[in-house]
Amino acid sequence: MVKGFVHSIESFGTVDGPGIRFVAFMQGCPMRCKYCHNPDTWDFCSGQEFSASDLAKTTLKYKNYILNGGVTVSGGEPLMQIEFVTEFFKQLKMNGIHTAIDTSGITFDREDGECVRRHAELLKFTDLVLLDIKHIDDGEHRKLTGRSNKNTLAFAEYLSDTGKDIWIRHVLVPGITDNDEYLNELNKFISGLRTVKKVEVLPYHTMGEVKYEKLGFAYSLKGTLPPTEERVTNAKKILMKR
Repeated sequence: MVKGFVHSIESFGTVDGPGIRFVAFMQGCPMRCKYCHNPDTWDFCSGQEFSASDLAKTTLKYKNYILNGGVTVSGGEPLMQIEFVTEFFKQLKMNGIHTAIDTSGITFDREDGECVRRHAELLKFTDLVLLDIKHIDDGEHRKLTGRSNKNTLAFAEYLSDTGKDIWIRHVLVPGITDNDEYLNELNKFISGLRTVKKVEVLPYHTMGEVKYEKLGFAYSLKGTLPPTEERVTNAKKILMKR
């Protein structure tokens, strides 16, 4: 029996994929994004333990509400529990449910055959990947998240090569990602992918700051304001031009 740790569940999600969605937020993440609004998902040893079948049973209680939407697994970084998500999605697909995963792709290593096999198995039961590209520049990505973007970009190319639908998500942070040079570089990369169906610009917000205070963590972006409407519109124009 495959088991996993779930941080929380949202039964009526409207922003994590098409339609109304059941969203499961998985516990655990290897990255430390400065703007993360879910720092309470970082710890791998927290959350509620579910078997894949029990989470599927819970999900199917909402089947009538999500028939025109589906299920999204988010995090944290859900692919840190890839076997669990694979089994969960396998059961959902047997019940005709649309499946999506919201991931940074950080777990994907194209040089590791077993790693590629595990991701390929998951994708057999995945209809859509919401891929979070944190920063197109590797050095800036390391500053922002503590990790290289190599695996993320390789996963994007793998998804494109294998014909898997992608929605690109990019958080716009003043002074970090809100930079026309970087946005144009990101657009160039996205333009080389064949299966991108949508690009979402997500304006940075400070709603997670209170969680850092409760957890006793320093919030490194303290004082950073959300981007203006003008800059959000500018980013959308750059990232959506083809």
